[in-house]
Amino acid sequence: MTRFDKSLVWFRRDLRNFDHAALHHALKQSRSVHCAFIFDKEILDALPRKDRRVEFIHASVVELDAALRRLGGGLIVRHGFAAEEIPRLAAQLEVDAVFGNHDYEPLAIARDAAVARALHADGSAWSSHKDQVVLEKNEVLSQAGKPFSVFTPYKNAWLKELQADEVHYLNAFPVEPYATNLAAIDAAERIPSLAQLGFEKTNLSELGIAGGMSGAQAFLDDFRGRIGAYARMRDFPAIRGTSCLSVHLRFGTTSIRGLVREALNAMRSLEDGNGAASWLSELVWREFYFMILHHHPHVAERAFKPEFDLIRWESGEHAQSLFCAWCEGRTGYPLVDAAMQQLNQTGYMHNRLRMVTASFLVKDLGVDWRWGERYFAQQLNDYDLAANNGGWQWAASTGCDAQPYFRIFNPVTQSEKFDPEGRFIRRYLPQLAKMPAKFIHAPWLAPSMEAQQAGLRHGADYPFPIVQHDEARKRTLARYAIIKPPSHSAHHKE
Repeated sequence: MTRFDKSLVWFRRDLRNFDHAALHHALKQSRSVHCAFIFDKEILDALPRKDRRVEFIHASVVELDAALRRLGGGLIVRHGFAAEEIPRLAAQLEVDAVFGNHDYEPLAIARDAAVARALHADGSAWSSHKDQVVLEKNEVLSQAGKPFSVFTPYKNAWLKELQADEVHYLNAFPVEPYATNLAAIDAAERIPSLAQLGFEKTNLSELGIAGGMSGAQAFLDDFRGRIGAYARMRDFPAIRGTSCLSVHLRFGTTSIRGLVREALNAMRSLEDGNGAASWLSELVWREFYFMILHHHPHVAERAFKPEFDLIRWESGEHAQSLFCAWCEGRTGYPLVDAAMQQLNQTGYMHNRLRMVTASFLVKDLGVDWRWGERYFAQQLNDYDLAANNGGWQWAASTGCDAQPYFRIFNPVTQSEKFDPEGRFIRRYLPQLAKMPAKFIHAPWLAPSMEAQQAGLRHGADYPFPIVQHDEARKRTLARYAIIKPPSHSAHHKE
């Protein structure tokens, strides 16, 4: 094992001081370890001045700094271009190495390569470690030694690999036993305020979303009591059926190894382990999309299946008009509109609704999936390139193991199935609050007397549908026929 006199740990999407691969290895290999976080202008300068993610990160950085100080260290925080600030800080501190955790996004990989080159030129080493996934890159391959492109065999191979050496893959990377190697922070070091970074407070605290490790732990503690019901409840947006940990996974205020251990322990201890098994499957989906991005980085810009790039989407002012209606939640389909209101108001969207809204944009409105992908990237608190891209390409039938192109969600039947009483719809579309449940999924079908009693003026208080689903479905089948002519399977509906 290489030994260093002084090292620097660069925190990125791993904002915790426990079970942290880079911090663990740096402390074990170094006499003295400094810690740093960069508010990267390369990313922040492109964001609106009110962004929940920046506020979440800021709160998490403040908490991380306090936690490191209790261990005898602290966090050096800078606001600048990370590719410049890290080599500069390494030179100022005269460190022998910079430690970080792997990132899998193309731009981040290029940034890290630039940092590594700059460090090497100055005589310092770059040491990167696996941390945000359990299994990565080539650790799960088919028997032919190829990356998987279908989820179920990937999941089976993932589970088999994990079971072969669970201790190796899931053991935590302890920090506290080596904390005496943390370098004390200069008393003059201060974390810039949100305002000093050029950002304003959002409604994050009003939404009950707390950043940092304590926020992650609170959500995990709450979910432990509900994990057994996860498989039954996870598809109903009006119910608190999911873990709500996605934003914490995104920014690393919790440990993926710890969450997988939680799932496995629940599977073994609960009388009905189906809920925990279903949750574990979702964690594996996350790793599947990381693997796809690693092996097929072109998905960040184009379809996983190149032939789907031939599809001709709606264009011009008509497409812009449809897209704006979708973004603003005024399509005339209540479940779609309520979901978009949830996204716009909270930065969160329930996973079932991500599928429904994506399918609607692509297959009812005929709008390029990349438009929706970019909008989600702007709005989602838990935005992650791999998962977001994978989800959109799944819905658009352009990705690996995607739903067949002829599988087109019916927004009304989805609403009736997953929000039967309209509780979720009423929460985000108050103009429909008094509409009887039997009409709330398709209010344009309500007789005038029913609408009047509900205080709804058709077309004024709530829009008529901007497309007719059955007609839009036929257009979609024709649009995708360039790839494969519709067969008898094209009559499948959901």
